[in-house]
Amino acid sequence: MRIDLHCHSTASDGTDTPAELVLKAGAAGLDVVALTDHDTTRGYAEAIAALPEGLTLVTGAELSCRLDGVSMHMLAYLFDPEEPRLLAERELVRDDRVPRARGMVAKLNELGVPVTWEQVARIAGGGSVGRPHVATALVELGVVPTVNDAFTPHWLADGGRAHVEKHETDPFEAIRLIKGAGGVAVFAHPAAVKRGRTVPESAIADLAAAGLDGIEVDHMDHDPATRARLRGLAKELGLLATGSSDYHGSRKTCGLGEYTTDPEVYGEITRRATGAFPVPGTGGKQSAPRP
Repeated sequence: MRIDLHCHSTASDGTDTPAELVLKAGAAGLDVVALTDHDTTRGYAEAIAALPEGLTLVTGAELSCRLDGVSMHMLAYLFDPEEPRLLAERELVRDDRVPRARGMVAKLNELGVPVTWEQVARIAGGGSVGRPHVATALVELGVVPTVNDAFTPHWLADGGRAHVEKHETDPFEAIRLIKGAGGVAVFAHPAAVKRGRTVPESAIADLAAAGLDGIEVDHMDHDPATRARLRGLAKELGLLATGSSDYHGSRKTCGLGEYTTDPEVYGEITRRATGAFPVPGTGGKQSAPRP
């Protein structure tokens, strides 16, 4: 089985619609794909309605968190999307994205970059607006050559000249909310130093003690030595070790299925989850539940 447990659509900051994403996942030979848009479940219905036969969809989300001033992301799998406490927190984080993005536009203007809110909103479409949309605007203007080049201290990285903080959930609270909604919690790209500061491994141990289920080990932002170290840490702490592409369509270079999750780990995730079940594809014949 080929299992990719971290992908984004236009419901947040990917460039493929949810329907396009699952169709591409099927064409790429994946058996399981997870839709994990930032702080939203709005892509579920479209993805399920288009799900090709032979592909299973894992519903999820990537939650924005912050620990001791360090931004981090928590992948939530197979939770009940209507559980009120987790829903309220997702909405709180998502609603803060617009003023944050406007703040980044204002800072860029002060730096002499002629980006506009209208440009960023056009790029975001109906998705949850975020830094990648602002970064794409910088690419369009020729300020930086690629989206990744915008995520530096010179521009949008944490603490960068145009960075603006937003509301982010305490990760211990995120774990509690995910578990309360019947989901499984996995710390996304925990050692992605290219993105800025990362939490120490001692904090990962504390999160494991608080109920964290796993850490994302195989990821484009982890070099081989980092992956080996994280795999050892996961074993030491009794955590699941996942792998995934963090696919964003054309916004990032990593392709669907470039990194994958072991089938036994996937099986354990599905066994632990009680909020939702993976959705098997039937060629778009099934009706999609309301997210």
